[in-house]
Amino acid sequence: MSPILDGLRQAAALLLSRDPEVWAILWLSLQVSGTATLVALLIGVPLGATLALARFAGRGLAVSLVNTGMGVPPVVVGLFVSILLWRSGPLGELELLYTPAAIVVAQAMIAAPIVTGITLAAVQNVPEMFRLQLLALGASRTQMVWVVLREARLPMLAAVMAGFGGVISEIGASLMVGGNIKGQTRTLTTAMVLETNKGNFDVAIALSILLLVLVFLVNWALTWVQQRRAS
Repeated sequence: MSPILDGLRQAAALLLSRDPEVWAILWLSLQVSGTATLVALLIGVPLGATLALARFAGRGLAVSLVNTGMGVPPVVVGLFVSILLWRSGPLGELELLYTPAAIVVAQAMIAAPIVTGITLAAVQNVPEMFRLQLLALGASRTQMVWVVLREARLPMLAAVMAGFGGVISEIGASLMVGGNIKGQTRTLTTAMVLETNKGNFDVAIALSILLLVLVFLVNWALTWVQQRRAS
């Protein structure tokens, strides 16, 4: 218990000192995971709505693939993205490996199935009679989809929270495609592992506290919006 308490005290001192490297890592983590979550929303919301509202051959297989993607280990995604971005890979000419962009790609692939699956469930919970009534009243297909998405917007906020929470806290894919390069691709989670392996538990604890606070603040803001609209 004593080493933990000592580590907490040293972590508090480190945070209060506003160490530029620590805050640079925090800012990079927020940028990368925020961008990845946005990309996942742009992909997952339309795809989830399509799977919920459309009926076509192979739909069951597509839904099963989405549900499987929600549980794919991040290291598998990291391996796949690494192969794509490797020098001899299909996208090697872009030279994105070991850059923040590579982490965004990997994290977006992790978050997209989560957003898609939750959006699918949220849209499916809108009664079918409601959709039919909209069409009967003269709404176009596009207008109907837009209204349905508005009706499902509150549970869909859970997709944002789940997607962001899933990528801000992952480490396998970020380490594989980013390389944990100081000042370039070092995020909160990869820095925590590095400092722990070096025995710098005070720094690791400080980074973990920052990660927890960051996740709490983002989820608190989204929960406030969700509950305010619900009321």
